Amino acid sequence: MCRAIVKNEPGEHPFVPENFMSPAFGRFVRSGLKVPRLLAEGFWDMIAHPIDSSLFEPMTRLSRALPVGVFRNEPIRAYLEKIFSMHGRTDDFRELRRKLVLVATDLDSGRSVRFGEPGLDHVPISTAVQASTALPGLYPPVLIDGRHYVDGVLLKTVHASVALEEGAELVFCVNPIVPVDTFRSVELGVMRRGQLVDRGLPTVLAQTFRTMVHSRMGAGLAAYETRYADRDVLVFEPRRDDYDMFFTNVFSFSNRKAVCEHAYNSTRRKLWRNRTRIEPILARHGLRLRTEDLEDQDRDLWKSVRLHERRPRSRSPVTQRLEKTLAKIESMVAEQTV
Repeated sequence: MCRAIVKNEPGEHPFVPENFMSPAFGRFVRSGLKVPRLLAEGFWDMIAHPIDSSLFEPMTRLSRALPVGVFRNEPIRAYLEKIFSMHGRTDDFRELRRKLVLVATDLDSGRSVRFGEPGLDHVPISTAVQASTALPGLYPPVLIDGRHYVDGVLLKTVHASVALEEGAELVFCVNPIVPVDTFRSVELGVMRRGQLVDRGLPTVLAQTFRTMVHSRMGAGLAAYETRYADRDVLVFEPRRDDYDMFFTNVFSFSNRKAVCEHAYNSTRRKLWRNRTRIEPILARHGLRLRTEDLEDQDRDLWKSVRLHERRPRSRSPVTQRLEKTLAKIESMVAEQTV
């Protein structure tokens, strides 16, 4: 994954922004074509029922023309299908050696579904991931066998119960959805005033979403402690003041390597700080925390993923000039948004 993320050249499965942030132009066009009909229906109802309607009625109908997703998620499915279908891999739940379950939400019933379990294991893994990550508003619902599915986060932040119900005694959860705390951001020079409103509506909505989801996760974990008292759940998540993680554009090639290295080192530090709590938990399950690796200050992420062994390809002058121009644009944007 590290090799795929940090390379800015074609490879086995290159990580490119277009796979995740491809505008849904088709949906915008189709939505626009609905406007005349919706306005006509609204005015007709107003004329037919003048007492019960108002001029505002036709306007409210226009909300139906709003697209249900800003970005397309079909490229995500195609990306995953390609990498799951090479080198002896599989895109079929039924061919896996280990059981895999992906949770999504049935939009029309509001109930969770578990792709990979009998009855839903015929759905390709790539399609199940597409449905499981279809965050409403950002990506459109995914149609599978006549039903529409969206992100499973609508019902629960951490679906650790899926593994616990299968008999898992130790569950590791990785949760990146943590609200940022800007208390020290001015002191560290990350923000001018330490106020998220300066970054606009997307940042405010993101903080709201993160806060709600993280709060629900805390309530869910508390319930697990009671319901599965004989099991252990370890949650790994970033610090709330980890500004390098929150305010870095991971879709920028120039930032990806730094983000990966930062995540690797911060995780190592967190494991070391919490070793006295984690080690007894792991010991109960016959596992051991390799503290000698955590103490090794020379341990290098890139050597472990064998990136040092790859000699970079020579780039054309045109490519070099383009990269420099993009870097300048990124720097200018960062100065305006901080």
